[in-house]
Amino acid sequence: MAQLFSRNANTIARLSLLAAVGGVAAVACYGYWIAESPYETRQDVPREQPIPFSHEHHVGGLGIDCRYCHTTVETSSFANIPATKICMNCHSQMWTVAAELEPLRASYRTGKSVQWTRVHDLPDFVYFDHSIHVNKGVGCSTCHGSIDHMPLTWQAESLRMKWCLDCHRNPAQYVRPPDRVFDMSYKPPPDQLALGQKLVAENHIQSLTSCSTCHR
Repeated sequence: MAQLFSRNANTIARLSLLAAVGGVAAVACYGYWIAESPYETRQDVPREQPIPFSHEHHVGGLGIDCRYCHTTVETSSFANIPATKICMNCHSQMWTVAAELEPLRASYRTGKSVQWTRVHDLPDFVYFDHSIHVNKGVGCSTCHGSIDHMPLTWQAESLRMKWCLDCHRNPAQYVRPPDRVFDMSYKPPPDQLALGQKLVAENHIQSLTSCSTCHR
């Protein structure tokens, strides 16, 4: 009987299998890269807002404390978006005719909220309590980055589960004295781990990694 396959058939079959496996691996790697890229996470991507608000100017330049605008960060699970009245405390006296602030003045006249775009927007299936993190010594810049240097606001971290778990597994690496939480110039000391372990003990900080901690 004549040969059905050439002498190179085995080699071709092996190469075909390798190419198929390599192709599947490449697709998986590409999918993972896309899932972790700014395209998907929106990390480091400035959000377009109805008013081009600058934290760099208000926080870094004028020195306004985070709590002046975000009034519920210490007492609520939700870090509120500032009410129009808070903005108008200053802007009823300054920059009163600036064109870029017209949406703010319109909101004040009509009572309709400015439609700000949330920057740090977690999925509905994730429970996050802002106040507990602040009161346990997690600083603003730990999660929000150097927001006092942002002319427009962007998400400094990925907000992926593994990023949260890095802190939850070993909070001593990240916590700071509670009276320095809102200090945007704070830098972790060389002995951060020793300081963190002391704060973990003093403030009864738990290493919570159970699924039900965040997924309720």
